[in-house]
Amino acid sequence: MPKAYLSLGSNQEPEKHLASAVQALRDTFGTVVLSDWVRTRAVGFDGPDFINGAAIIETDWDVYALDQWLHALEDAHGRRRDVPRFSSRTLDIDIIFFDDLILKGPGNLQIPRPELKHAFVLEPLAQIAPDYIHPETGMSLSRTLRIQPPE
Repeated sequence: MPKAYLSLGSNQEPEKHLASAVQALRDTFGTVVLSDWVRTRAVGFDGPDFINGAAIIETDWDVYALDQWLHALEDAHGRRRDVPRFSSRTLDIDIIFFDDLILKGPGNLQIPRPELKHAFVLEPLAQIAPDYIHPETGMSLSRTLRIQPPE
């Protein structure tokens, strides 16, 4: 079954929203491999610190269905989409990798996600999937973390 590698974050009541999101992932997909949670500064704007982490799920859904479901989960947690892209949020979940898929579009869907360059995405993913090979670079996440320090 395909694996989806997710980045999760929140800076508005993060403990509440992240715990609820993880439970929704478990209820829908079963086992969730979860990284440690890390506190990081907001990137691209001044705001409260984020709590970030990563998760791996297995799903027989296609990437489009998963992306729609994740957007609905964000919306159910009060995610606003009428504010600047870089702003505080109750819940943000992105599909960073979906097996070895490389995809651009529709809309903002891009796999692998470019956010991997940020420590708040790369470090938690490398913690739970150090040997995962990036489909574009051919490098493992642990090697990427060693030779390309994240921003």
